[in-house]
Amino acid sequence: MNRLTIRARLTVLYGGLLFAAGAVLVAVTYVLVGQRLPTTMKLLTRTGTRDQPMPEVDQFYTAELPARMRDAALDGMLTTSVVALVLVTTVAVAFGWLLAGRALQPLHRITETAHRIAAAPAADRGLHERIALAGPRDEIKELADTFDTMLERLDRSFDGQRRFVANASHELRTPLTLSRAVLEYAAHRDQLTPEVRELTELLLDINLRHERLINGLLLLARTDNEMIDSTPVDLADIVAHTVSHLSPEAEEAGVSVGGEPAAAPTLGDPVLLERLVQNLVENGIRHNTGAGGWVRVACRTVPEGLVEVTVTNSGPVVPRYEIPGLFEPFRRYGAERVDRDRGAGLGLSIVRSVARAHGGEVTAAPRDGGGLLVRVTLPRLNEPAVA
Repeated sequence: MNRLTIRARLTVLYGGLLFAAGAVLVAVTYVLVGQRLPTTMKLLTRTGTRDQPMPEVDQFYTAELPARMRDAALDGMLTTSVVALVLVTTVAVAFGWLLAGRALQPLHRITETAHRIAAAPAADRGLHERIALAGPRDEIKELADTFDTMLERLDRSFDGQRRFVANASHELRTPLTLSRAVLEYAAHRDQLTPEVRELTELLLDINLRHERLINGLLLLARTDNEMIDSTPVDLADIVAHTVSHLSPEAEEAGVSVGGEPAAAPTLGDPVLLERLVQNLVENGIRHNTGAGGWVRVACRTVPEGLVEVTVTNSGPVVPRYEIPGLFEPFRRYGAERVDRDRGAGLGLSIVRSVARAHGGEVTAAPRDGGGLLVRVTLPRLNEPAVA
């Protein structure tokens, strides 16, 4: 019974109650009719012969009614009543199923809205939806109104958080840009002592790390919003460009970068998709073994209407249970936050945010020999057929 849907439970309950009431009615009727049906009857006879006239007064006598006739009457009534009860119960169960479905339509509407919000690419993507259930103020409408109130408060909270991050990041970029300009001017002066020059370079590195952090926060705030402008993009072009652009940085770190681009058309923001691939490759270069390390990036079209980008790199062994935390902001495996060579800890967070903003997903798995295999899947762009 617990495995049945609410609609089935209501139908079974309604049909069961009706059948039980009908059965009680049939039983009571059977007993009452049996009690009222006489077991004896009076037979009217007239005395006399053919030659003698009939008397003026009739004579009665009492005779026993055969038991089989009484039992046959009761059995016939019981059979007819049971057949009628079964037919009425069947019709009532069918109508009960229809009425239960109609009564539960508002609940289906609430469930569909909740499913759409839960299936949104980002956690706050569908919070602008409302049920707005019309009708009398009953228990179901109170539930829908409470759900709408909760969605409204969550929407305001997420929207306020995004605005705060964006505004704070913009306010911080200006002083960081000014301080970097001052430090770069001071670093190129000839009369600086070696100690002051070293301190200036250290401050420049710290300033650069802070700029990366602010830019990462701005990008996260941007990708948390709905995609407005989307254009056809071939990930093969992005992969080839990223490999060419980051090869000097990889050679400086002693890491080789190779690409295997194949046609992978999708729809999205080219700048954000380029940042997605760039962050994955940069992550593979920074978290590598150093000299002799490698990074391989490829894209292709896969079944089920998807395209994928895979980035594989050598590096230290990463436990599988540590991988989910790598996609959280400011989380880095095997590195302290003060390590300026490891970035701001937002690379994979931005990758996941960009992928979800494009209706995709990102997964990662450790390699047996060390390093990671990161796979990003995005919806494939179905090109119109050429006539």
